[in-house]
Amino acid sequence: MNAPTKKKIQKKCKIRGYNIKVEALDEILSFVTRFEPAEQDEAIDLVLDQLESESQKSTIIDVEPVQRVVNLLLEADAAEETPIFASSSSSSSSAIAVINVFNVPRYKYDAIRRNFYQYTGSSPIHGDAQAKSALYRDRFLLLSQRLSRHQDFSRPAFESELSQFRSCEISPIQSLVGQKGRRWVMGVISQLEDGHFYLEDLTASVEINLSDAKITTGFFLENTIVVAEGEMLVEGIFKIFTCGFPPLEDRDKSLQVLAGHDFFGGGTFTKEETIRLEEMEKRAVNDMFVILSDIWIDKEEAIGKIETVLDGFESVEVVPSLFVFMGDFCSQPCSLAFNSYSSLRSQFGKLGQIIAARPRLKENSRFLFIPGPGDAVPSTGLPKCALPKYLVEELQKYIPNAIFSSNPCRVKFYTQEIVFFRQDQLYTMRRSCLLPPSETETVDPFQHLVATITHQSHLCPFPLTKEPIAWNFDHSLHLYPTPHTIVLGDRSPQKAFKYTGITCFNTGSFSMDSTFVVYRPCNQEVELSSL
Repeated sequence: MNAPTKKKIQKKCKIRGYNIKVEALDEILSFVTRFEPAEQDEAIDLVLDQLESESQKSTIIDVEPVQRVVNLLLEADAAEETPIFASSSSSSSSAIAVINVFNVPRYKYDAIRRNFYQYTGSSPIHGDAQAKSALYRDRFLLLSQRLSRHQDFSRPAFESELSQFRSCEISPIQSLVGQKGRRWVMGVISQLEDGHFYLEDLTASVEINLSDAKITTGFFLENTIVVAEGEMLVEGIFKIFTCGFPPLEDRDKSLQVLAGHDFFGGGTFTKEETIRLEEMEKRAVNDMFVILSDIWIDKEEAIGKIETVLDGFESVEVVPSLFVFMGDFCSQPCSLAFNSYSSLRSQFGKLGQIIAARPRLKENSRFLFIPGPGDAVPSTGLPKCALPKYLVEELQKYIPNAIFSSNPCRVKFYTQEIVFFRQDQLYTMRRSCLLPPSETETVDPFQHLVATITHQSHLCPFPLTKEPIAWNFDHSLHLYPTPHTIVLGDRSPQKAFKYTGITCFNTGSFSMDSTFVVYRPCNQEVELSSL
């Protein structure tokens, strides 16, 4: 008799991006069955709303927080004559799921069976040598399988004179030896010897000559994966004439191939659930996110500017659903030489007081904190874990539902997938590119940056010597399937750019330039703002 209710609880958890343990499911079930059948839906939503307001640290719901929430609700019901549902909030904040990238499932591509499977092995933060080689292999196979479905690079089922002109079939690098004429290849640009660049795939490597190469939009860096047309010279060097990034694939097409796998980490939905969520998303016209990057809370000037922003949104008719505060939270890097952690802790407490002094924001908005490259987190590499508990305890006293997540961080708003990444990339990319960027389509460096990360399906396609990445967690920086929105926190000038249907924008530096962004996820409208 309870089976339909159990299924309903599991479905509602799934829609919100949670998996639920059996003991926790039974606990919610025993609470829900106290009510009439007509009220049970509301009872489930109420428990899940309360769990979310406690800012779950994992996407798995355990029994302890459920027991705590249920006990609180029963106590409240006993203390008041009004129905228990009087305390439930219709706030749209329950539509927002924050995903820590350390909890994102890891998938690998099987080149023989031509499908993805979930990797279930252990993933220690310090990977072995095999994990490092797997990182490059996984990146290559991810783009290779995407390219294999592109009409211009897939081999025709039936050969004809016409098909030879349309198809640019990819040749393995191993097969180039002794071949004459032009060939298309796909490979990773590597510097195996000082000053000599090579193109590598899973079969072999070949030295390349890029001196006369005609390139497409984007920054061509060491370690980026490219598709190139060229021919082998007598000296054994592959001379490249045309070079570009693997073409993008439409998000819907990628999702069809993935067969229900949850690459984003926010849960998968049935067709009916997706339609329902899309309808809810369309109606959420008042929802907005306010995003600020580079919040130097150790500077009085920056604190004053934060107060100005909060005052402005406290007085609007509908307050923002979400405030995203991205680091750095200190004006100087929190390295081993930094000795003011206790001071920074009290400054976080002061920020909590400032937020708590705006009652409408405290009650109706959620606050998400993402660390920056110079913040006090255990690792200097990517991905970065959330800010340490010691630093933020004082702030949590004032804002108990504040969320502290990883960098990068993923947010799901109904069906919409949004990626937040705080890193100063543009300057490093411009200095590291092997060829001057093409000016054929654009001269805007930000557009070149967006083209690079989207075509590479990776937030940080640098060599590991320039930007260290935890080998076992490289998948957390993947952009596949392409998300709806990519939010970059870069100290370069504020910019917004819609690229092949993906909304991309850079917030700029709040402490240095007083810039921030207001984003309306309902229609993906970006409002570049400043004080």
